[in-house]
Amino acid sequence: MLLNGVNHVAILTHDTDQLVAFYREVFDAEIGAHLEEFDGAVQLTFIRIGQTAELNVFQIEGNTEADRQAPMFGRGRIDHLGLQAASLGAFDQIRDRLIALGASDRFVTDFGPVLSIFFRDPDGLEGEVCIQNPDAVPGVHNPPGTPAARYPAARARSLGPGWVGRVRFRAGSRLAYGI
Repeated sequence: MLLNGVNHVAILTHDTDQLVAFYREVFDAEIGAHLEEFDGAVQLTFIRIGQTAELNVFQIEGNTEADRQAPMFGRGRIDHLGLQAASLGAFDQIRDRLIALGASDRFVTDFGPVLSIFFRDPDGLEGEVCIQNPDAVPGVHNPPGTPAARYPAARARSLGPGWVGRVRFRAGSRLAYGI
């Protein structure tokens, strides 16, 4: 492959300080440069979230995009942010921090080769933290909403009939995404 990862993702916020505090507290993120233009009407802050990845956070006076919320797969071209944990221990630590802040429930999805937990940052941007599944069975891929046995306290959320975890299953179709 010619690439080895993502360099950055640019996101909008209405409160840079709050967002910086969240990523610092949960992910031990490092804060880089903070730039301001047009008497502070446009601010750009760099948040390093990995060895080669960062968030470029823009706060723009009068811009309300960060306040818009939409259901999964209704968010436009980029739906959510997927982050890779450095280790299973780091994944567990991040999960505990997300739960303590009320940014995530306890549900861990077992996709087969990958375990994941979803979260929402202070602006409501949905994110997912992933780690290789040490219990994976080669060639087995599970559908979204499959609870990870390694995390027994994590139960599928009940969203009504036909809903499991984050996904709605419909009779006659394999998967139909809902929220």
